[in-house]
Amino acid sequence: MFVVTGATGHLGSQIVDRLLDRLPPDAVGVSVRDTAKAAALAERGVRVRAADFTDPATLEHAFEGADTVLVVSAAIRGNAAIAANCAAIDAAHAAGAKRILYTSHQAASRDSLFAAQPTHAATEEHLAGLGVPFTALRNGFYASTLSLSIGTALHTGQLVAPADGPVSWTAHADLAEAAAVALTEEGVLDGVTAPLTASEMLDLTAVAAILSDITGRTVERVAVDDEQWLASAIERGMPSAAAEFTLGIYRAAREGEFAVTDPTLETVIGHRPTPVRSVLEAIVAQR
Repeated sequence: MFVVTGATGHLGSQIVDRLLDRLPPDAVGVSVRDTAKAAALAERGVRVRAADFTDPATLEHAFEGADTVLVVSAAIRGNAAIAANCAAIDAAHAAGAKRILYTSHQAASRDSLFAAQPTHAATEEHLAGLGVPFTALRNGFYASTLSLSIGTALHTGQLVAPADGPVSWTAHADLAEAAAVALTEEGVLDGVTAPLTASEMLDLTAVAAILSDITGRTVERVAVDDEQWLASAIERGMPSAAAEFTLGIYRAAREGEFAVTDPTLETVIGHRPTPVRSVLEAIVAQR
């Protein structure tokens, strides 16, 4: 049996959909915090079990009988995230999983300026140390997060953010497809993968230009001082911890941490990855 955690999340739900394109429903299990949100999967014949990364007993139940487990990284931060990710990985191992996969990030590093990356690096190290076949999917930076940067710009005509740098923005759909391949085809993506990225890198100046073309209105890129942006974000209601976390993305980007493209994703999914413009068009259409 193949078990996927976080199966009702943005990435996890798409991974399960792509997995069901390849496998019968009774070969797929999911681990979710709220089983009610996975009712549609249960109706399709998928095994749905409630689990919490912070409660090992629930993980033992969720991973029962699993041959292969994909741990979608915990949506929390810092040491708590490392502990949660490692608890899920250890539970999969204890349940007898012969192969364990984890959704990491293209820039996973102990030294990153973006706080999520040391978490991924520590989790990768723990996974590699278990001595079982594993895959750490080094996913490209999620293109959907651009919605956080451009929402106000669509109304004001100004994309205001700290100085940034090139990012290989990558669509969830493509990464979900790659994860399904990795789950079902051993040897395609083993160990720590190459960066699974889209084919182009864009900074926010380029994003603003694409938005201008899509909307027919000029969107100007306005770079502001880090502390000025931080104070403004907090004033608008963003919790200070979240603002500091987000600022780390800009700091890492301008140091070139996300300035990489790699052909691996295109090779694995068999088609050109979704361009940023398509993601931006979808974001604009939803506004």
